[in-house]
Amino acid sequence: MENASPHVRNRRPRWRRPLRLTVGLLVTGAVTMTAVTAYAGTVQRPPHRSANTGGKATAEGNKATAEGNGGVAFNNAYRMVDPSYNPHRRMPAISFLTVDDPADPTFNQLLGINDRGTAAGYFGSGADAKHPNKGYLVGPDYDRDDFTNQNFPGSVQTQVIGINNAGTTVGFFVNATKANLGFVRWRGAFLAVANPATTAKPAVNQLLGVNNNGVAAGFYNDAAGASHGYLYWIQKRSFVPVRVPVKADSVVASGINDRGDVSGFYTLGKRTSAFVLTRHSFISINLGGKTNTQALGLNNKDQVVGSFVDAHGKMHGFVWRNWNLTQVDNPNGSGGTLVNGIDNRNQIVGFFVDAKGNTNGFVARLRS
Repeated sequence: MENASPHVRNRRPRWRRPLRLTVGLLVTGAVTMTAVTAYAGTVQRPPHRSANTGGKATAEGNKATAEGNGGVAFNNAYRMVDPSYNPHRRMPAISFLTVDDPADPTFNQLLGINDRGTAAGYFGSGADAKHPNKGYLVGPDYDRDDFTNQNFPGSVQTQVIGINNAGTTVGFFVNATKANLGFVRWRGAFLAVANPATTAKPAVNQLLGVNNNGVAAGFYNDAAGASHGYLYWIQKRSFVPVRVPVKADSVVASGINDRGDVSGFYTLGKRTSAFVLTRHSFISINLGGKTNTQALGLNNKDQVVGSFVDAHGKMHGFVWRNWNLTQVDNPNGSGGTLVNGIDNRNQIVGFFVDAKGNTNGFVARLRS
């Protein structure tokens, strides 16, 4: 079952300015994308998710249907939140806090965060038996005694990826046969989740996000290795496919907000494109080198977070809303930055690769 640190304290969530705080600059820019009206959509999952491939994603896409509506809007050079925006003024800073489980400070990824400030993630690269993926939750103040282990019972590896305000978590685990199975921890109990349409051997199922209505987003792989996104109703234990209105080899659904809007990505040939699917529209997003853009989560304001690879092959994080983009680069992330989760209170989580080649988790506050 779960292993909890003996020093874990029950604290009211709060943001404290810690000693390990660094300040970076938000860089804004234009987004290249296309919009298509109506349709339900499919999504794909990021490559860092695969537990049995040393932290790289096993799947390229999946499918799920969205029930919400909406649009996205955040911080295009600050003007969305500041009517007195001046394009010649310095951009707002973002506060980054490095958060690494002391069990393995060389490899951590923070993948989701709720409005209480509790973040979900894991440590361990999964590269070999000595460094398995091990899931955890960490809450404010994000100190060494704020970590609580969370691993599916009997699993070889576990990644905790999404968390909602009730504390329900989702993710995936690897069993002794090397199968990837999704999981939900709901009302204090673990539930394994495997879409019956899965034909991959060993099986590949991953849940990547969960909203406050008890609906999770994820994907499964077929026998050919293609991913198919879906939504999963936890209480009903039912699956609904997510389909995109464009040609795609693979689709992954990575997140769902309380309105039912879905984030994700799809692959066609050698290009991976992010998408946002609402009841009324489908938006495809391509950034940087336009070869690899992934939407990895969204909040109730339809602020979308994710990553893209630039023309030089470097990964950057982003926050996107209503056609406006904010690029996010951790000041210590010389090897790249990825943003994987966002709450409704201007906090984001993700990870970066530092100059030593270590992968470090971070929590950041967007200053609007």
